[in-house]
Amino acid sequence: MTMQTTAGRDERTSTDYLTVQIWRGDRDGTFQTFKVPVRENQTVLDVVTEIQRTQDDTLSYRYACRVGMCGSCAMIVNEQPRWTCRTRVDKLGSGPLKLEPLRNLPIVKDLAVDMEPFFDKWKAAHGYFEPGDNPPADFAIVEPSSSEREAVDEAIECINCGVCYSACDVVTWNPDYLGPAALNRAWTLVNDVRDRGQDARLTAVSGDAGCHSCHSHMSCTRFCPKELSPTFSIAGLKRATSNRLWRRKR
Repeated sequence: MTMQTTAGRDERTSTDYLTVQIWRGDRDGTFQTFKVPVRENQTVLDVVTEIQRTQDDTLSYRYACRVGMCGSCAMIVNEQPRWTCRTRVDKLGSGPLKLEPLRNLPIVKDLAVDMEPFFDKWKAAHGYFEPGDNPPADFAIVEPSSSEREAVDEAIECINCGVCYSACDVVTWNPDYLGPAALNRAWTLVNDVRDRGQDARLTAVSGDAGCHSCHSHMSCTRFCPKELSPTFSIAGLKRATSNRLWRRKR
């Protein structure tokens, strides 16, 4: 495979090299430049792994499955949040590869971020199933063709990778904002006919840091690797919380 790179070609080995700029350190860190051989079907995660194994074993990053199932390898790649295991280097065009940790989350070291604030907001949005004090002993019957089931099916595939959270401008402006992933999860539970925690959940997502703070820029939908639409889910929460308010005023 032939690919243009800013590093050029080593004439002795006839090998093309890729220039890679990687964020090192914490929030006050800086970029460090590496060069790696260009390989066929090379992913961004392959590049980071090769650098860590052959050039600098102190480089910190995360990955687990390598096949787009866990989402833990998410980073900022050339200014955009992506899964690095599913991002092919040859699809990014010519020029250096620039890698940064996900935005809107504390940096642990290099390309690894602290996901605790992300999951804390899931809890704050009541993003967990609430069976109630006396759940029924028998299985609930949920019609596959019901509108509620369809709404859940459209949003349930989120794997908590944090890409949408990193892409969200509102989180950048307001760190207290619950974020698209937590609100998307809340929407799936609002549509779960078995759940008994709806009142508390709608209260949780209707505050100043909740669904009504969304500006509908759709960055979360644009960058979601699973092709979900958190923007749609947040719009559903806006309707649900508004309808509840009008019912209470009657």
